[in-house]
Amino acid sequence: MTMTPIVRQILANYESDNPGVKANLARILMQGRLGGTGKLIILPVDQGFEHGPARSFAINEPAYDPHYHFQIAIDAGLSAYAAPLGMIEAGADTFAGQIPTILKVNSSNSWSSSINQAVTGTVEDALRLGCSAIGFTIYPGADDVFEMMEEIREMSAEAKAAGIATVIWSYPRGGQLSKEGELALDVGAYAAHMAALLGAHIIKVKLPTDHIEQKDAKKAYEGLDASTQAKRVAHVVKSCFNGRRIVVFSGGAAKGADAVYQDARDIRDGGGNGSIIGRNTFQRPREDAIAMLDRLVAIYQGAE
Repeated sequence: MTMTPIVRQILANYESDNPGVKANLARILMQGRLGGTGKLIILPVDQGFEHGPARSFAINEPAYDPHYHFQIAIDAGLSAYAAPLGMIEAGADTFAGQIPTILKVNSSNSWSSSINQAVTGTVEDALRLGCSAIGFTIYPGADDVFEMMEEIREMSAEAKAAGIATVIWSYPRGGQLSKEGELALDVGAYAAHMAALLGAHIIKVKLPTDHIEQKDAKKAYEGLDASTQAKRVAHVVKSCFNGRRIVVFSGGAAKGADAVYQDARDIRDGGGNGSIIGRNTFQRPREDAIAMLDRLVAIYQGAE
C-alpha cells in the first residue's frame, strides 16, 4: 500500500501521536474505494443499543445479523465499520483484516431519562478484536458531560498508548439548549471544537442548521455567511483546529435518497472528510443500500 500525499498531510497534523496511532488512522484513510483521497464513509451500527432491535432492524430483517453489516461495509468499499462490543465480537474472526473496525465503547438506550452513556467496551477489547479505533459519545450541554469528558480523557490516553485512534461523537443536548439549539451552527461548531480539544483524531458531528442559539455568540456570527449547508460545514471544519482534524458528519434519521446525496455534496464542498451513515443505508434492502453507497462514493470522488 503506497500512502498518498493527501493522507501523509492529514497524518502530519497529528504531531504528538505514535506510529501505532498513525498506522491505524492510515488503515482507515487508505481503505476501500475512497482510500487515499482524504474522504471517508463509515458504517455505524450502534442503533440497536440506542433504539432497540425492532426499531433498528425489523424494516430490513437481514440486518439483525451482525455479519450483514460487516459484509455491506466490505462489499461497498467503505472506510471502516463502527459498532458496540457484541456486534464486533460476532464477526471479528470471519472478517478479520477485511475492514478497519471502530469499537463503540459507550452506549445508551431510549428508556433512560439521563443524558449520559454507560461504558460498554474497553481499550483492551479493542486490542483483542483488532480494532483501529475506539468511538465514544459525549453530550455537550448535559449535566453529566464533565463525567463523560473525564472518561474519554482516560480511555483516549490508554488507546493512544496502545496505538489505537480515538473517534468522538459530539452531540449537544440537555442543559440550557433548546431542541432547535441542538443543531444550531454555533452549538455544532462548539461541540466539534470540544471534541478536538479532548484529543479526538476523528470528530463526528451532526449537520448544522443556520440557527444561532447562544446569545453571547450572536455578535461573533454577524459577519459569517451561513446561507448554505456547505458553508456551515466549512465553519464546523474550521472550528476543528482550522481543518487539522478529520471531521465526518452523521447521516441522521432516515430520509429520502436525494437528501442523503445532497448532504454528501455539501459535506464535500464544505471541506468535510465524509459521512458516517447508518440507518439511511442498512434499513434499506441490501441492493438499494449498496447502490446508495456506490453513489455516495462517486460524490466524494467528485464524479457528480
